[in-house]
Amino acid sequence: MQITRKPWKLLLSSALVLTLLAGCSNSNEGAANNSTGEVAVYKEGFPIVNESVTLTLMAPDVGIQNWEKMAVLQQMQEKTGIKLEYKNAPKDSFETKKNLVLASGDYPDILYAAGLTTAEQMNYGEQGILIPLEDLIEEYAPNFKALLEENPDVRKSITAPDGHIYSLPVVELSQHWYRNPMWYNGDFLKALNIDKLPETTEELYTYLKRVKEEDPNGNGKADEIPISSVTTPAANLRDIRTWLLGAFGIYEEEIYVDDADKVHYTPLEEGYREYLTYMNRLWSEDLLDHESFSQTAEQKKAKTQNNQVALFSDWHAYMSKGGEPSTADPMFAPVRSESIASPAIAKNKGITTGAFAITESNPAPEASMRWVDYLYSYEGAMFFNKGPEGILWEYTDKENRVKKFLPVPDGKEMEDYRATLTPNYGIPAPTLSMDDISKGLKTDFDLWVEQETQQKLLDKGARIPFPTLFFTVEEQTEISSLNSDLRTYVNQMEAKFITGAEPLTGWDNYVATVKKMGGERVAEINQAAYDRWESN
Repeated sequence: MQITRKPWKLLLSSALVLTLLAGCSNSNEGAANNSTGEVAVYKEGFPIVNESVTLTLMAPDVGIQNWEKMAVLQQMQEKTGIKLEYKNAPKDSFETKKNLVLASGDYPDILYAAGLTTAEQMNYGEQGILIPLEDLIEEYAPNFKALLEENPDVRKSITAPDGHIYSLPVVELSQHWYRNPMWYNGDFLKALNIDKLPETTEELYTYLKRVKEEDPNGNGKADEIPISSVTTPAANLRDIRTWLLGAFGIYEEEIYVDDADKVHYTPLEEGYREYLTYMNRLWSEDLLDHESFSQTAEQKKAKTQNNQVALFSDWHAYMSKGGEPSTADPMFAPVRSESIASPAIAKNKGITTGAFAITESNPAPEASMRWVDYLYSYEGAMFFNKGPEGILWEYTDKENRVKKFLPVPDGKEMEDYRATLTPNYGIPAPTLSMDDISKGLKTDFDLWVEQETQQKLLDKGARIPFPTLFFTVEEQTEISSLNSDLRTYVNQMEAKFITGAEPLTGWDNYVATVKKMGGERVAEINQAAYDRWESN
């Protein structure tokens, strides 16, 4: 989906101001006056305030650059008149720190890239720790308000059951991948004279069988691995599961909704049984790497770099194979089984909630909303994504938003250098991702990947399996309790069915156990939440 941006004019207007007292709360109920002077919050343009305001901000830190030294944040302070004091925590321990801070009563004014779950938003919102944002959006966020008007599903997905909006999201409607794609090893395709990629599960099986038997890496050894996966803390096979489930009409590994708006719990579906049967077939014929349930991503990568693996998942193929970006390793085209007419292909939801929130301790919510709203404009998104103009990039045609990259300092990788300029690196920061940000900056490889994505996913009917939505507090409590045991059992049984430790003749007993553990209830709760979302 392409967002059409409205040309919001950022013109300073002294007629459009809200006068409030420095150090005071906003005009919501409970506002306190403990200020020493008046501060005006402008509804348009820069600066945002007529006198400097200092706010505290908490965010995860990837550890590359001190935030006070980032050019984006330094220039943002100069633009806005808002000085930020950073109370960050290392990314790996941020969740723990966040929970401690929110339980302490001593809150930062702003939570940035905090990854607040819907449950956390409901919990802290109902307690009053996070303030509602919908009125602030209406009055002080023209960019974000326009986004909501143009994309109603975004509003539906960030609105809690009590009708309030407690956080702003990451919006990435131009990022289509639900999960990293799978890639074919182009060297193997060439060696086996494959000029047409498999379109069915049988054709894929035949190809993997040839990889196993015909020595496509040409070393005289039977060391080829047709398809390989990894084990993660969350689940086995997760890197390839979505793509192979799709061959049997399943959009997502746990919950998806069909054309009739019916919610399905995947582990109970007939298509899931067919997936297990197919995977067991690959395993029993040594076409699925037998270390898939024990190896790490790095171990799989080592095999791929050794030119042993035919089909694998990664952000890009060269990141596993090594070397430079190449168009020789085609993206996996989802295949279909005999039981369906076309494969089910999952598409990214494009919305990640919980990226920006304002706490009850914030003395200037209006100014804070104006500050973050800039990030949902083209100019602000560009600024926070690539850094200030003239450092990493410059315009070649500003009117049409065409740009080029500038040389980075000797010895630095571009992304590492970018991470010293802006906080929006490796964290779920509030922003709007749009195609114009990369206009002129894309390489031939980038354009090829876009073409592969369009032809193999989007043109083939990729869709969002299940929207981003809220549960009520009661629903969240129940579903969290059910999923805790269900996910463990389902993952264990998946591995047993695929490896043959549990024969597929035990499917009926498995289904009975999943139902007893609450699998059908999980579907019911999700159905109720989906119906509410759909009716909004």
